[in-house]
Amino acid sequence: MWTQARSRSVIADDLDTLDPEQLRERLRASRAEVAFKQAVIDKLTHENAILKRLKFAAQSERYSAEQKSLLEETLDSDLAAVAAEIEALNPSTKPAGNKQVPRREKLPANLPRREIHHEPESTTCGCGKPMQRIGEDVAEKLDYQPGVFSVERHIRGKWACKCCEKLIQAPVAPHVIDKGLPTAGLLAQVLVAKYLDHLPLYRQEAIFERAGHVIARSTLAQWVGECGVQLQPLVDALAAELLRQPVLHADETPVAMLKPGHGKTHRAYLWSYCSTQFNPLKAVVFDFAESRGGQHARAFLGLPGEQGWRGQLVCDDFSGYKACFDLGVTEVGCMAHARRKFHELWANHGSQVGEQALKFFGQLYEVEREAATGDSKARLEARRRSRPVADALHQWLRQQRQKIPDGSATARAIDYSLNRWEALTRFLDDGDLPIDNNWVENRIRPIALGRQNWLFAGSLRAGKRAAAAMSLIHSAKLNKIDPYAYIRDVLDRLPAQPASRIGELLPHHWRPTASA
Repeated sequence: MWTQARSRSVIADDLDTLDPEQLRERLRASRAEVAFKQAVIDKLTHENAILKRLKFAAQSERYSAEQKSLLEETLDSDLAAVAAEIEALNPSTKPAGNKQVPRREKLPANLPRREIHHEPESTTCGCGKPMQRIGEDVAEKLDYQPGVFSVERHIRGKWACKCCEKLIQAPVAPHVIDKGLPTAGLLAQVLVAKYLDHLPLYRQEAIFERAGHVIARSTLAQWVGECGVQLQPLVDALAAELLRQPVLHADETPVAMLKPGHGKTHRAYLWSYCSTQFNPLKAVVFDFAESRGGQHARAFLGLPGEQGWRGQLVCDDFSGYKACFDLGVTEVGCMAHARRKFHELWANHGSQVGEQALKFFGQLYEVEREAATGDSKARLEARRRSRPVADALHQWLRQQRQKIPDGSATARAIDYSLNRWEALTRFLDDGDLPIDNNWVENRIRPIALGRQNWLFAGSLRAGKRAAAAMSLIHSAKLNKIDPYAYIRDVLDRLPAQPASRIGELLPHHWRPTASA
């Protein structure tokens, strides 16, 4: 109360120094901020109501048992994420529907316990007399090491001075889920299992039950939703740093998305952007979208716009990227896609044209293998040997095209290379450019392993949350970091990390704490 009163006094003193025009300007700015926040709160409240209706409707939808479980856990995560965002915008207002806080059951007595004591740095009162310990507060949090549950007992001693009637305690350490039951280790286990090991929450529920403690999947879903909100600023910082790089890879892969109210799925897309294998920065950012429209790539790159990214983009011939090239982005073709079309001719039909083309491509890739460990200058020097091979391939393709009728598979394979020849051979003049887009395709390939688990609710929120978590987890893998250790440490440190130093927690900057 004293702090609030003092703060109001300081504001009042500050206002006294302003002239009427400055006061009016500050009032307009304050009203605009309040209106903006209220608009966002109204939007989130509306979304919250829709999600609750969807959750109720899901009970009568004709889904398979697995689809129904996945839909319910996704809706629970979405509801928790919306509630966390509303609370962040207006801490004094609780989201509708949270009038009663459920009573937490005591953790089982049979679980092993580890006590962590929190005591004040000094127990000497300001009057000079020693304070006496008069009690303690104990908070229990559920921890998890793979296969084993344990309980952390956080004991905060209470110290009082009889002379001054003063009471002190060590402050409560901030937690990624305020007053939550799980430790950062348990939350990290849930996130990594879901987004790296492709284990939906209903399977994790069964795994935890075998480990000795039942955690309802609705509770797990709430944890996932709240963690997604907390991790988003870190993902935004990762994307901003990625967009400062001069060369990027881009690719996209289809993902099935459940649509509540329809009882079926439709095709959404997970877009992937990452730095090249030659870049010291090792990072990948996933972006979830409901479609394959090129507007999603332009939105991620900030196009159009003066501050939009206008580097060199390594990608396939997907038409969705074409508008980016008209807005200042330089196209870098994927030689592997060109080669793949001739390989299909040779493998499926024994084509002699395909076989000869593969020999040319083989010579180009042989140079790349030899120069892979060198620096940019060494690669550029080695690629001088590739220029005559590329020129010979180009001339040979043009000659073959004159002999082959339009519309055939061979004609389409040749046209793919000839129509994009400048983009395909741009790597020959720049040692920082890769020969193909395989680097990002290898980043996105593991996602296909979990496609049967990638069933999201109709809104973008669950897909965006998955993309954010995967961005951090897979970037950690790129930097040869154990994803579990990284996510655990980040969740532990994030609540107390200043916004100005959020970059320290990015995978390529991260340094583990002693306890990580």
